[in-house]
Amino acid sequence: MPEVLYPTIPETITVHLGAPDQNAPNVTVPFTDYVKNVASSEIYPTWPENALRANIYAIISYALNRVYTEYYRSRGYDFDITNTTRFDQAFNPDREIFENIGYIVDDIFNDYIVRQGSIEPLFAAFCNGTTSTCAGLSQWGTVSLAEQGLTPFAILQNYYGNDIGIVNDAPVGFTEESYPGVPLRVGDSGNNVQIIQTELNRIARNYPAIPKIEEVNGIFGLDTEAAVREFQEIFNLPINGTVDKATWYRIKQYYNGVKSLSDLVSEGITVAEATVPFDTKVSEGASGIPVTTVQYYLSIIAYFNGALEPVPRSGYFGSETVQAVERFQQFYGLPVTGVVDNDTWNTITRVYTETVASLPQGYEGSNAKLYPGFFLTEGMRNQSVSDLQTYLSLIAQNIPEIPSVSVTGYYGDQTKNAVSEFQRLFNLPISGAVGPATWATIANQYDFFNNR
Repeated sequence: MPEVLYPTIPETITVHLGAPDQNAPNVTVPFTDYVKNVASSEIYPTWPENALRANIYAIISYALNRVYTEYYRSRGYDFDITNTTRFDQAFNPDREIFENIGYIVDDIFNDYIVRQGSIEPLFAAFCNGTTSTCAGLSQWGTVSLAEQGLTPFAILQNYYGNDIGIVNDAPVGFTEESYPGVPLRVGDSGNNVQIIQTELNRIARNYPAIPKIEEVNGIFGLDTEAAVREFQEIFNLPINGTVDKATWYRIKQYYNGVKSLSDLVSEGITVAEATVPFDTKVSEGASGIPVTTVQYYLSIIAYFNGALEPVPRSGYFGSETVQAVERFQQFYGLPVTGVVDNDTWNTITRVYTETVASLPQGYEGSNAKLYPGFFLTEGMRNQSVSDLQTYLSLIAQNIPEIPSVSVTGYYGDQTKNAVSEFQRLFNLPISGAVGPATWATIANQYDFFNNR
């Protein structure tokens, strides 16, 4: 079931003690300690509580916006925010924390401001309102508004508009850099691919030389590669069509820029834009294609590695699958949770791909080959496409509903139509592309008809 990637309150935040390009140390502190420190540096504890709360909401949202958009990390820095008020918020690692401010922060540290219709924390710009003024919140101005009896939310609306809201009790967790750790290329699939597709399509509105990706589906096809190549050419990156770390963060930087996510007036990120097609975690009780895929990979890996636990391909994540995942995690030095999170999934796919690549030619005998480890999509031309067409051709001879396919090695409309019809008949998601679940089902049907 699709999930929405809502912001998470970080457990820690890394602060650069100087201007961005200044040679200065970084300090990593708990997020709540950071907010208490900034609030104790920026505002006065004697102010009315409603003014304090309004200011602390702004401080939290400002910092979360920097973390969520990876404003500095997308520019190659190794920190989340600076302590320089010319760029960010005041932070002094040695300062005293005021008791009443500490209590308020503990109460609302996982609440933040959003613009209605958007999910990212508002870039809640502010200034003191006396020696400096700005389009955002006036710190001293909040005092007079609080003295007039305005609530913290009404104070915030006074400065940021009536179309804001407060997200309460956001989840707290470990936040790591968004780059998935391995380059994305043709044949890859997953949430990270869809994120890149979404961001490239938005950038293309400002840079129309970048071709639009017609299907934003989390499958890295040739159209995605073409968009990546054009982006790399425009922004002086090595032109290879692969999203490595440098390309990933350059895309993120320009996506944030064209949407003005680090400005008070922002285009915003909608729920639809933050919705990803694949579960971020697969665990006991789940069912469907993600489970079938995990079971398929684990069953193949276990076949060649006797130290691992075989698992039936039932499509249901029951106790046997939990045990197989735990055995895999233990063998490969991962936290033993029985849950397939991103780290476990990345390791499973890597081991599967390495296993298939190490098999000798002709290992399959008269049966279909194993899934090659990458999605087959329209426009591809390779041996795996030829294999797929061979399997579909035989199946079409036995199942009249499936269109006949010529074995050309090129994935064109004919192959896509046959795949789509096969997916419809076998209750698979109809994408016209071949991932592990579709490949495994096609292989089973081919083996059945070929060995009768």
